[in-house]
Amino acid sequence: MKNKKEGFTFRVGLFLLLVTFCLGTVQAQSSKITGYVKDQSGEPLIGVNVMEKGTTNGTVTDLNGFYSIVVKASNAVLNFSYIGYKNQEISVAGKKLIDVTMKDDSETLDEVVVVGYGTMRKKDLTGSVVQVRPDKIANENPKTVQDILRGTPGLVVGYGEGDAGAKGGGEMKIRGQRSVYTDGGHNNPLIILDGMFFQGELSEINPDDIGQIDVLKDASAAAVYGAQAANGVIIITTKKGKKGKPVVNFTASVGLTQKAAYRDRWQTTDEYLQHYVDWKEKNTYGVNAETGEYAAYSRPGNEYTSKPEYFRNPNNLSDAVSLEQWRNYSTNREGESDLSIWARRLGFRYDTALLDNLLSGKTVDWQDEAFRLGFNQDYNVSISGAGDKVDYYMSLGYLRNEGAFVDDTYRAIRANLKLNAKVTNWFEVGANINFQDRSDGEIGMDKGGFMENSPYAMLKDENGNYTQDPLMYQYDRANETNWYFEKQYIQLEKGYTTLNTIFNAKVKLPFNITYQFNIAPRFQFFYDRYFTSAERPNSNPNDRGTNREQAKRFNWSLNNTITWDQTFANKHHVILTFVQEAEERQYWSDRIEARNILPSDALGFHNTQNGDKSVSTFRTDDNHQTADALMARAFYSYDDRYMVTGTIRRDGYSAFGANNPYAWFPSGGIAWSFTNEDFFQKYAHIMNSGKLRVSYGKNGNRSLENPYEALANLYPGVVKCKVISLLQVTYI
Repeated sequence: MKNKKEGFTFRVGLFLLLVTFCLGTVQAQSSKITGYVKDQSGEPLIGVNVMEKGTTNGTVTDLNGFYSIVVKASNAVLNFSYIGYKNQEISVAGKKLIDVTMKDDSETLDEVVVVGYGTMRKKDLTGSVVQVRPDKIANENPKTVQDILRGTPGLVVGYGEGDAGAKGGGEMKIRGQRSVYTDGGHNNPLIILDGMFFQGELSEINPDDIGQIDVLKDASAAAVYGAQAANGVIIITTKKGKKGKPVVNFTASVGLTQKAAYRDRWQTTDEYLQHYVDWKEKNTYGVNAETGEYAAYSRPGNEYTSKPEYFRNPNNLSDAVSLEQWRNYSTNREGESDLSIWARRLGFRYDTALLDNLLSGKTVDWQDEAFRLGFNQDYNVSISGAGDKVDYYMSLGYLRNEGAFVDDTYRAIRANLKLNAKVTNWFEVGANINFQDRSDGEIGMDKGGFMENSPYAMLKDENGNYTQDPLMYQYDRANETNWYFEKQYIQLEKGYTTLNTIFNAKVKLPFNITYQFNIAPRFQFFYDRYFTSAERPNSNPNDRGTNREQAKRFNWSLNNTITWDQTFANKHHVILTFVQEAEERQYWSDRIEARNILPSDALGFHNTQNGDKSVSTFRTDDNHQTADALMARAFYSYDDRYMVTGTIRRDGYSAFGANNPYAWFPSGGIAWSFTNEDFFQKYAHIMNSGKLRVSYGKNGNRSLENPYEALANLYPGVVKCKVISLLQVTYI
């Protein structure tokens, strides 16, 4: 399910004493806008991002460049954005048809993109790389990294569901799904943060801290990351301080979340009762002996064949059955109403709360009780600046989101510190420290069971207390539940504390040679404390008690990079890059499930030692992974017209197994910038930039749910067979 966010948003920016304040409101009137988006040559553009400015309401163009969007305000402004083209904002102003011609953003050709272990000018690329600049969509208030990337060509970004509803985000796929094996993030792109592998969740990265994002889409561009690159690579570069006076920036975003399209099982009580009629009648269908038609109450030997329309609403009987005949089908109480007779035939029982509620018209909308209007808050403050020797960027953010479901709440505190210092003309050092503390929501609801409750079931009893069984123990059904009742007897604390760090040193050597060392330790602590009280009625002591789990994860990666960047005779440009890399990942967890805690569980999840050992469980889980790699890349350009790139990487990974621990990943690409040729200058007014490109690459995929898959044959007994692919080859 996709949540729909609407409401109002405001952003506040401080530059010393300059304060600006913007407030957007949503108006009630809505209108549908359609149109086509084309480039300057008249060709349709596929995947252009069309957004209603100041909201998260948007769409993308189809194969014909067509779009359709419903805007809430008559004075709405549509923003059209597409990588490589200039953004356009067009006021709706009562128009129903808006066609747009996107203009090339030729200035982007000289921009620098991050290509993995280095940077290059866009016009020098031989592979497919797309750059996204968050500052260009700042007015759209992206709440997550995924929001920044929506609309990027070749990148599909989903919307968060379940726990990710309030957290936001959603899965990302670069040029579709690459494997039928989906566990362990096997189809997710590799994330690089400031030049180092990022093993956390994207929610740990504050969108306000991002300076640019580069997406390596094809096999040749991504091959520098070898065994982790089969699904593409997303390289995130965070902001750094700029020269000048200190800049203080504060942003605040407040919004509302409500459910979008959600299929109602039934919208009225009449539909609910008709559902029961259909269910009861399904076993009475057969071929009618007189008409030859397939109809209800026609199955030979069925007890209701002689009682046509037995389950029908007495107010909707056909002319073939009289009301008196319908009543006489069953033995009824004296003076019993037709509605009561009909309800009992559908399964309602005498003298029950459900029957009483039906007769009195008392109902509960369980779907309304499951959903809410969520209130979202996002506050961020940053301080940045730079001098001749040092640049700095510091930020602090607080996020609290309520999802559309009542059990979906997410809270996070995020902080970031980035420092770079030029110690001498040839020696630089830097540090990037990212911190997050987050709570992952409330007690989960069995949404299907909760919303499947009968509209005549009881949310609360006569005294206003939540009922344990909405059917009041009058029916042998266990799947309908009351989340509000269960929540009273459960305590939950669950969350993560994460510290991501990157430290680097850079040395400039003679002959335009640069050496850089990077190391990225990452520490994460997880806690899960769950308690079910003994005061919960009708509970089994062996099923209630306390769960306590704590886990620690420590990862580190490092690389040594040597780069030689030299230009000869102003025409020959050569870049050589050599990388040595190593990784280690370690994880430890301990879990206790204490049951039947005696003599009292008054201490909640703070007491585990008094649990009955015979029904309690204890579990530990540790794993350890290591990896190393060597990579070399060569780039040559002649006169900004002819470009050649070649890469080779050798990856080793402990999960590959002892017999085949290493794999090789080559790539190559050539490009011809024909618009820089003399013969093309007379066509420059038609096309100012054009390039033909051919590339080849081999990428791998080492992402596995269990790093010990290669040892599966060591387990006793029968083991499920799983087909996996440790190597994926993509040719572009």
